[in-house]
Amino acid sequence: MRFGRCVFLLLIVSLAAVPGALAQSPAAAAISAGDNAWMLTSAALVLFMTGPGLALFYGGLVRRKNVLSTMMQSFAMMCIVTVLWALVGYSLAFGHGNSFIGGFHNVFLHGVGLAPNPDYAPTIPAQTYMIYQLMFAIITPALISGAFAERMKFSAMCVFLTLWSLLVYSPMAHMVWGKGGLLNASLGGRIPCLDFAGGTVVHVTSGVSALVCALYLGKRVGYPKDPTPPHSVVLSFIGACMLWVGWFGFNAGSAVAAGALATSAFVNTHFATAAAAMAWSLAEWIRNGKPSALGAISGAVAGLVAITPASGFVQPMSALAIGAIAGFFCYFMVTRVKSWFGYDDSLDAFGVHGAGGTIGAVLTGLFASSAINPIFGNGKPTGAIDGNWHQILNQLAGVAIAWVLSIVGTLVLLKVVDLVIGLRVSREHEIEGLDVTQHGEEGYDFAS
Repeated sequence: MRFGRCVFLLLIVSLAAVPGALAQSPAAAAISAGDNAWMLTSAALVLFMTGPGLALFYGGLVRRKNVLSTMMQSFAMMCIVTVLWALVGYSLAFGHGNSFIGGFHNVFLHGVGLAPNPDYAPTIPAQTYMIYQLMFAIITPALISGAFAERMKFSAMCVFLTLWSLLVYSPMAHMVWGKGGLLNASLGGRIPCLDFAGGTVVHVTSGVSALVCALYLGKRVGYPKDPTPPHSVVLSFIGACMLWVGWFGFNAGSAVAAGALATSAFVNTHFATAAAAMAWSLAEWIRNGKPSALGAISGAVAGLVAITPASGFVQPMSALAIGAIAGFFCYFMVTRVKSWFGYDDSLDAFGVHGAGGTIGAVLTGLFASSAINPIFGNGKPTGAIDGNWHQILNQLAGVAIAWVLSIVGTLVLLKVVDLVIGLRVSREHEIEGLDVTQHGEEGYDFAS
């Protein structure tokens, strides 16, 4: 008994001699368990968007002979971009650098630990923020694959999208979201462009790059004379629904906290998506006499794209308006503009992501409200409806920079890869199908 008292007293004295022995470190004390749980969940939801969401959505839209090769492109980005992000991608996007690109301070994730980075996310570990942003970096190049589906070599796709991730995505992400980036609205940007969750960073860059790919590669064999119907609208339907669910992590997660702003982004995302699906279906109903399942899910994706930059800045009724406008606009781009110019954007990556991201970014400047997100502080108006009409010019500047970077960067990279290893499969391989010629397997075995 006496021995036990002595041990207890010795323990008390020891703890008293070490100040803060029972206290958390300042960094640990700043971390919110709720915020961290939400952000890790959001990261998983965004990864869910690429595989299986995008893989199924794109996979169902191609012909049966190309289903695995198309899905493999999304899966490959999950692997390749993850390694790139750990080595240098995160540093180029979010490390301290200049107005256009980050530096090399965080290569190999140096300095990206469990303590928060107050510049980006003061209540979660820096690694949580890093892994969340990784999921955006994964899905963005995967979106481009919809434009060159059924005709690009797998090896060329890997090399091209690797270079694209480093030389197009990372600079754009830094300009919009990185500290000191040219377009950053809250961390010292000279042209404050509002992009809550990636309208310019993700959708404009991927969509415009997709158009460049489609034009550079040329049309598929037999297009447009030979029919190229989706081999399974069922797969695409399931994939689109998965995208809708995953997008809550994409947009609401961009609040970087489990608070009221996340709720606003969540609500706006859902409302805009429903409105866009209805708008596309209505336009199709008027033109064709009936709405299709493929049209409805295409409209839903268009709404998800358009609300992305605005999701944390607008009121719910504005979200409905953005969704409806995007549904009609993207329908027009896919059904009319594409046929006028005759380009073969296989899965309409430009018509939905490029066009939807552009119109969404501009409408963000119109509808952004300081009542939802007073990002400029001191009672300053956020968007045009608040009285800040200049914000529309800022949005146009951000879109223009994204377009120019995407066009120039993509064109140069395509040319380099084409010269070194070649981009397009042979005519014979394209006719046989990329599943067999690129991967030595088939998606369906009807003989067994």
